Amino acid sequence: MEAALGLMRRMPPKHTETALSALLSLLPHHSSDLLSQVDQPLQVLCDVDSGKEFILCEYNRDADSYRSPWSSKYHPPLEDGTQPSSELRKLEIEANDIFAIYRDQYYEGGISSVYMWEDDNEGFVGCFLIKKDGSKTAHGRRGYLEEGAWDAIHVIEVGPEEDGTAHYCLTSTVMLSLTTDDESSGTFSLSGSIRRQMNMDLSIAEGHLCNMGRMIEEMESKLRNSLDQVYFGKTKEMVCTLRPPAEITQMRMPES
Repeated sequence: MEAALGLMRRMPPKHTETALSALLSLLPHHSSDLLSQVDQPLQVLCDVDSGKEFILCEYNRDADSYRSPWSSKYHPPLEDGTQPSSELRKLEIEANDIFAIYRDQYYEGGISSVYMWEDDNEGFVGCFLIKKDGSKTAHGRRGYLEEGAWDAIHVIEVGPEEDGTAHYCLTSTVMLSLTTDDESSGTFSLSGSIRRQMNMDLSIAEGHLCNMGRMIEEMESKLRNSLDQVYFGKTKEMVCTLRPPAEITQMRMPES
């Protein structure tokens, strides 16, 4: 099991589904652990009642159906599907509206979904999802990428309130893949994923959504910086080492 999880951490996101399917065939007795611990690129479905798209994940799945955050109905229909409490459902609706604004300001489009449910520790859990297809034919407003996807999964566990504060545990995963196809540079493909965790004890005077929003905003900034340094920075360093720019090559050439 440990070897399987190590393999999945090193697998490019676009190959995750194929690799996970193969591991499930090899390790059927570990299927529940693999499905719960391995993050896959997010899929999207349309809510026919609201006409809006929503994101599919393990956190809004019951059997083979997925609950929409907009209508709270399952697709395909499921009579006894799990539902949040009425109070938590109100918070979920508000979170979806606010997170959609955040997504559009930071990502210039894409799809977002927020799901909430009670846990066993008298608190609750919130899952904030963003999927951005950055290809020319989808949500990519700038049109630089031939193919591109950004999948962000933020899961926040909120503990019970004590003396006006609550404990928040945020676990975030970002999966990035992109492909360019330019005449001057040729075809270039890059993909990878990164996961980080953050724990904070915060006052609930301004409400849970404000606290969760600040944590997600801070975490996403850290993740973007890490991706820039690890993937883009190292890739640029390797390319410049193997194929240095013409001006550097001329500077190194001895004078005749």
